[in-house]
Amino acid sequence: MTNSSSKRIKVGIVGGTGYTGVELLRMLAQHPNAQLTSITSRKEDGMLVAEMFPNLRGHVDLAFSSPDRANLTDCDVVFFATPHGVAMAQAPELLAANVRIIDLAADFRLQDVSVFEQWYKIPHTCPDVLASSAYGLVELNRRAIEQARVVGNPGCYPTTVLLGLAPLLGGAPLIDTTDIIADAKSGVSGAGRKAEVSTLFSEASDNFKAYGVAGHRHHPEIKAQLDQLAGSDVGLTFVPHLVPMIRGMFSTIYTRILPEARDVDFQALFEARYANEPFVDVMPAGSLPETRSVRASNTLRIALQRPGNGDRLIILVVQDNLVKGAAGQAIQNMNLMFGLPETTGLNQVAILP
Repeated sequence: MTNSSSKRIKVGIVGGTGYTGVELLRMLAQHPNAQLTSITSRKEDGMLVAEMFPNLRGHVDLAFSSPDRANLTDCDVVFFATPHGVAMAQAPELLAANVRIIDLAADFRLQDVSVFEQWYKIPHTCPDVLASSAYGLVELNRRAIEQARVVGNPGCYPTTVLLGLAPLLGGAPLIDTTDIIADAKSGVSGAGRKAEVSTLFSEASDNFKAYGVAGHRHHPEIKAQLDQLAGSDVGLTFVPHLVPMIRGMFSTIYTRILPEARDVDFQALFEARYANEPFVDVMPAGSLPETRSVRASNTLRIALQRPGNGDRLIILVVQDNLVKGAAGQAIQNMNLMFGLPETTGLNQVAILP
């Protein structure tokens, strides 16, 4: 058996020109077991990666290549940092070549095909692959991910909401699961690297706004996982907001404590649930987390507030939307899929200021 410390994983990235793509490149370039093999882009075919992303000079010497020249079937794993629909179109060919797939879009996040098609307005072309895929939130689904050939990387908002609520669900009733409110904020990089009026500096800077209030694509993803955790139908109100910063995510989750759970030590409950999770930090009671405390790291921080020791439990969750919310989590999944220690290549300390 190959020693995990010497194992080399040939990695391909489809769609390496966006913000999640450059984060994957940045982190995989420092990963001791990853061998970057192919990075695809039709438009930038032949361009050196470091020409587009100068932070990677001296770290990544590959050039972008068109998908038809990328030889993705020679890889051990392929990450899709692409629009929805791309991964499922290429999945059958890659799986036939024994290549594993980690999709950072939504193709393998929702097990209900009809719900996927309702929200993403495209047909799902490989429901058989979807049925055997694993939802890639490691802290909730570790064992399935270890065995999976296809992983659907969670959305950034769902990561914060699900990890913020998981300790409260699935056991003895603690909160009113019919009325949970998730008030979430994301930096502008969550919208992707594209020319769009709403993300222009003059539009997004010095501004704060809600969006997707009538319905957001991450809502059914969060709802499906919460229902599974709770074993019942959960009532969720989810409102995302755009804040004038580049990266970072802050979700404030409001729950109501049931009368029979008023004496529960929720701080101890959360600390026990995440005691062995290397990337989830339950902060001391009464803390107020900040997005800058997780910037460029794979750490997610949780703090609890219970105003006046009353029946309202407020869960505050911060993460970097491009790392734990996307690329870092995808690498966490890769580590599990290839039998590596989960933290391999992911111990970057957050950047301050």
